[in-house]
Amino acid sequence: MKNTTQSVNRQENRINLEDFKEELVIEAPGRINLIGEHIDYNGGYVLPAAIDKKVRFLFRKNNSDSINVWSKNYETGFTAELSNISPSNTEWHNYILGVIHHIHLIKPKSVKGFDCIVESSLPIGSGLSSSASLECGIATGLNTLFSIGLSEEEIITLSRDAEHEYVGTKCGIMDQFSVVKGEKNYLILLDCQTLDYKLIKSEFSPYQLVLLNTKVSHNLAGSEYNTRRKECDEALAVINKKHFEYKFLADVPVDVVESFKNELPEKVYNRALYVVQENKRTLMAAEAIEDEFFGLFGKLMYESHEGLKHLYEVSCDELDFLVDFSKDRDYVLGSRMMGGGFGGCTINLIHQDHVKSYIEKVSKAYKEKFGIELAPIEVNISKGVSKK
Repeated sequence: MKNTTQSVNRQENRINLEDFKEELVIEAPGRINLIGEHIDYNGGYVLPAAIDKKVRFLFRKNNSDSINVWSKNYETGFTAELSNISPSNTEWHNYILGVIHHIHLIKPKSVKGFDCIVESSLPIGSGLSSSASLECGIATGLNTLFSIGLSEEEIITLSRDAEHEYVGTKCGIMDQFSVVKGEKNYLILLDCQTLDYKLIKSEFSPYQLVLLNTKVSHNLAGSEYNTRRKECDEALAVINKKHFEYKFLADVPVDVVESFKNELPEKVYNRALYVVQENKRTLMAAEAIEDEFFGLFGKLMYESHEGLKHLYEVSCDELDFLVDFSKDRDYVLGSRMMGGGFGGCTINLIHQDHVKSYIEKVSKAYKEKFGIELAPIEVNISKGVSKK
């Protein structure tokens, strides 16, 4: 993944932006995750939803053997030959190249030459899963443009595989699943082992979900993500020597994990303990939301953040500051970091009458502490990837 293939020309733009006439427009949403962080690759439950911030794709066939992609956000593009698809040194190229590669593994030579213009309203590095939006949007667009016949499940899986192999992030299935399967005004309680899911009405009135973007993305995020996955695999391997019935770490009962405290390295034990506790919290949170016990849900959000900070160690000073600032304010029911960690957003449940004043207060305090303008993000629960 470090060698730039000769088939990718990062300098050349073969798309005339002024005269571009698209044949197809696809919109792919970002996603939020209310609780259940780092649980998808451990085989547990997560509670995501698609949102109304989207990546937009304009497609057309070009009757050639090459692809031409232009990003309006980056103001750059690339060209690649379909006969020689391989990884690029430029990360965002690989989300697209990886999807094409994996489509061809399922349906050989089904993708023909095309041009595509990409534009995103998702803040990069915010934890809203712009990568899954890019993957699933490209996959859905090509599936539609060339009548390939891929199912939604195939699009979800190949998009995840593209991120594993071309980008190098060993993510779970949650992001791609919620980007494709999202429903307006509904959360998704997803079993990441079976992909069985339940839709839960996202009605929090008189409270409101508010995202606060730290506008930082620490370099640790990518490498530490894969490290956490290895640590979880290590914990499960040791546990399986005595308890071979557990296929995923999230399946292991809390008391069984606790019985291995002296057999696992401290960090590995902490990772495992966080996973089994968070999986249990996610199921409790889903029930709390259904029953409109929003105070309990807020409490579980705070507990989730404490686990991510102290046991899983994927938080950072900026995220911790925002969560701590929210405490002891009775109109804020809960707050936690969201996403892979080391930056991005906090997700907060705030009484609608206090949202504006709270954002003003926390923004001022954050600027004084870090010298950074905090970015609030208003989101609504939206439908999944779709044709416009």
